[in-house]
Amino acid sequence: MRLLLCILAGFCCVVALSPAATAHEVNPAFLELAETEPGQFNVVWKQPLKDGRRLKLDPVFPEDCEASPMMLEGAVGAVVARWTLSCTLDEGEIRIDGLDRTLTDVFVQIHRIDGSVTSVVLKPAAAAFELGEVTFDAPLFAYFRIGVDHIIFGYDHLLFVLGLCLLVRPSQLLLTVTAFTVAHSITLGLSTLAGVTLPGPPVEAVIALSLILLAREAITLQRGGQSLTSQFPWAIAFGFGLIHGFGFAGALADIGLPKDQEVWALLLFNLGVEAGQVAFVVVLAVVAIGIAYVARNWLSRGKVAAAYLVGVSGTVWLVERAVAF
Repeated sequence: MRLLLCILAGFCCVVALSPAATAHEVNPAFLELAETEPGQFNVVWKQPLKDGRRLKLDPVFPEDCEASPMMLEGAVGAVVARWTLSCTLDEGEIRIDGLDRTLTDVFVQIHRIDGSVTSVVLKPAAAAFELGEVTFDAPLFAYFRIGVDHIIFGYDHLLFVLGLCLLVRPSQLLLTVTAFTVAHSITLGLSTLAGVTLPGPPVEAVIALSLILLAREAITLQRGGQSLTSQFPWAIAFGFGLIHGFGFAGALADIGLPKDQEVWALLLFNLGVEAGQVAFVVVLAVVAIGIAYVARNWLSRGKVAAAYLVGVSGTVWLVERAVAF
């Protein structure tokens, strides 16, 4: 059994260090085109940094568009480019070169001089859209999709939910997940609506630390021990949920909230996060039931292996984020 756990721990370390498992690459990029006069657009292109480097993403516009020289400026965790574009943007294609090689979405907004707004979310599997075509991505619904993506590809948040599921009995699961939801909704709202923020690197480090704590508690529980965390998991879920809320706020900080619709956009983003979270819990439940049905004695081993996955991943991310301070 010890040999099996060592092999699993080594495998988890490799997974955590792999590029595909890097948490929060999903933070969206933002492309805004605001028409100042007919056929003239001010362009803002904001994309997140990954490991301190700019992702190789480049917006491409129809051939008849003429662009002015680009002006670059720094931002926290991102690079912002501004320029002007001369063309009508009535037909042709807008695409993001390099998007298919990332986990990042691009939130595109085109503000017309007549007050109309086109809002589209481009994804690695669909990195372009045709101008003039009817889009069903209403500006607000786009925030729901970004919320879903942020939790599904935000591996540190998912592993925290996994850690909570390892600690609780079925009767405690609803209260625990609800406590986590309420907590991160509070800080997400305070951050995006009231401007209450914490520095990003320490927040991300504490999120990684929360994984290590949950993993330790889950392993202790599987070995027959007891702890305050296993007895009152909702309290731990609420406390760390407050920190995770600031992590969720990082995705919204990259693109901002639509003017006069901040509350609705925030609500839909949060609902998207919850939809992804609930889907993940359902998948975990199905997997656990399947394992228990095939071989019940495998379930406890699977829980220990999952706890090691949570703990090793958290340790790797904690070191990465502490070094990045």
